[in-house]
Amino acid sequence: MDIATKRYSSDLGDYSLESENKSLKDTVIYLKSELDRLKKQPLLVCDVLRILDDKAVIRLANGSKFFVNISKDAIGKISSGDRVLVEQKFLNVVDRLDQGKRYDVDRFVLIEKPQISWDDIGGLKNQIRDIKEVIELPLNNPELFKEVGITPPKGVLLHGHSGTGKTLLAKAVAASTNSCFIGVVGSELNQKFIGEGAKLVKDLFILAREKAPSIIFIDELDAIASDRVDFGVGGEREVQRTFMQLLNELDGFHTLHNVKLIGATNRIEALDNAILRPGRLDRLIEVSLPTLKEREEIFRVHTRKMKLQDVDFKKLAQASENFSGAEIKSVCTEAGYFAIREKRTIINHADFSEALKKILKDFDEDHLHMFG
Repeated sequence: MDIATKRYSSDLGDYSLESENKSLKDTVIYLKSELDRLKKQPLLVCDVLRILDDKAVIRLANGSKFFVNISKDAIGKISSGDRVLVEQKFLNVVDRLDQGKRYDVDRFVLIEKPQISWDDIGGLKNQIRDIKEVIELPLNNPELFKEVGITPPKGVLLHGHSGTGKTLLAKAVAASTNSCFIGVVGSELNQKFIGEGAKLVKDLFILAREKAPSIIFIDELDAIASDRVDFGVGGEREVQRTFMQLLNELDGFHTLHNVKLIGATNRIEALDNAILRPGRLDRLIEVSLPTLKEREEIFRVHTRKMKLQDVDFKKLAQASENFSGAEIKSVCTEAGYFAIREKRTIINHADFSEALKKILKDFDEDHLHMFG
């Protein structure tokens, strides 16, 4: 091997060694940076209540408020209402937490565009008429109210037995007005920490404004709007804070003609009078158990897609006294199962009779002879 070849091999070896050495150094630097990053204290998440130049008033999850500094990199990027990250020792604001306009309330609400039509509801003719006047007409024809010179109601309260169609009415009116249906159960708005429930209510109305036209449906309204007592402590006081926030939102609701509130409860007697006073949910619609004629109509609605043979709807309506619409729907489903068990696709009157017996186990003799 000549001298030139030896020198070339030596240079190649040095280059390979240097390259490997550089790669190892880069790996060490990366691992050190990762180790330093993992050793950092976790940041706290809180809400900004107010901005004052390079300082801010923040609120932690437990409700505590602090006046803190904003880091230089975050100045100008933070505004009131933002959710931010703060370091644990001095609670200085480090960065803004980008939530993509999503709220905590998103975890608790059902957001959908219902496809239920008025024809899908059996009975409830008077209730449908009333809710059309209160909700549908103002959303579809707001100019009419301006021309007449009156302000439409902000919402309506549906009250009555469980399973009578309150949720169905709310979804149907949302579909008829092409509105976004935002449904939440009242008990979900009751939270453990101070101020969390009130914030959920506030976010609920903000969300409704963004998705307008929209309908907020609060089921089990009595969970947050029950009659207040002076001696409430702990959790009861937090429920009252949530309720007060709901009243505040309703009082500031005059500009939201394209957002309506529908409340539902089985215990109207438990509601605080403040929620029912004029200017809030002062329009009450009772959704009671269906009459004989309405029960027959409900049976026909729920069996519309079934293959039937010799079914006497009048007898079924008579035998289902004091049944709710939900219970009648359950009877129709059970009748279908009786046919399936016998490997039939056609459902007869006997199937409905057996289904009625199963749904309501304790029939008296007056009902039993009606099954035929």
